[in-house]
Amino acid sequence: MNVRRRHISAGVIAATTALTLGSLSACSSDSGAADGEGGGKLDVVASFYPLQFLAEEIGGSHVSVSTLTEPGQEPHDLEISAKQTAQLQESDVALYLKGLQPSVDEAIGQSEVRAKVDAATLTSLEKHGNEVGGHAAEHDDEHGHEDEEGSGLDPHIWLDPVRYAEVAEGVGKAFEKADPDNAATYKKNTAALVEKLDGLDTRFEDGLKNAKTKVFITTHAAFGYLAERYGLTEEAINGLDPESEPSANRVKDLEKMAKADGVSTVFYETLVSDKTAKTIAADADLKTDVLDPIEGITKKSRGDDYIQVMDANLKALQTALGAK
Repeated sequence: MNVRRRHISAGVIAATTALTLGSLSACSSDSGAADGEGGGKLDVVASFYPLQFLAEEIGGSHVSVSTLTEPGQEPHDLEISAKQTAQLQESDVALYLKGLQPSVDEAIGQSEVRAKVDAATLTSLEKHGNEVGGHAAEHDDEHGHEDEEGSGLDPHIWLDPVRYAEVAEGVGKAFEKADPDNAATYKKNTAALVEKLDGLDTRFEDGLKNAKTKVFITTHAAFGYLAERYGLTEEAINGLDPESEPSANRVKDLEKMAKADGVSTVFYETLVSDKTAKTIAADADLKTDVLDPIEGITKKSRGDDYIQVMDANLKALQTALGAK
């Protein structure tokens, strides 16, 4: 197992301690949700795909997982329906990422769900602007981009396998508390998932270390954590909001930067229009390709799950950056 840079963050301990034994025991006994006398399953609601993936991998056959964000739906734009609000109220565990989906934050905050697990408390978040990676993070304040909460913290932690593994560990501990009868299974499944993520981390590090250029252009500033992890620099056309429009000056700067840094490709994503990316690529005589932020799995996805799509992202980056 590759554990050279991973550690269990203080947030994992704080978050799981906050899930009191009384409320979590009620999840198991009162609702009959956990496997046991009731013969049911732990009812888990995930706010969007990356958390759904963790719940399914860790919970296995002992959990029933549903997601608030349908495949193909842009998670940033999600508005909770009355049906989904009721679904939350009936669930045993709610997994969400505060700051990514304001309507989800509000709904979970007002709900009486027994265990609320905020992925943002299970690892560390940073401020990111349009330019991220290397020493670029030092210039965040120049860009002034903020998330929906106004904190400026970048929520795209799942695109860094190391941070994502920390979140997985926190989710696993929450499941163990919520359903102690199956704690051993959750612990085993969490360890297996973390090992997969460690392997993914190793593939990215080895696959990108000999790249000819370290700079890549994306439409959406979703890959800041990935860039920092592997010594790259992400230049985003838009900020953290995938629907925002770049200024004319930003477009000109990107075209100049592409020539100076030997950039060959403008990346776009599957859930947002590729119009801006293709326009800039055409003007600068660049190629286009997909770099998937994995906010949902659809028929257009280059893989059936998080691991497969991340491996596809690695191949796309290797081609664009001239990595051996």
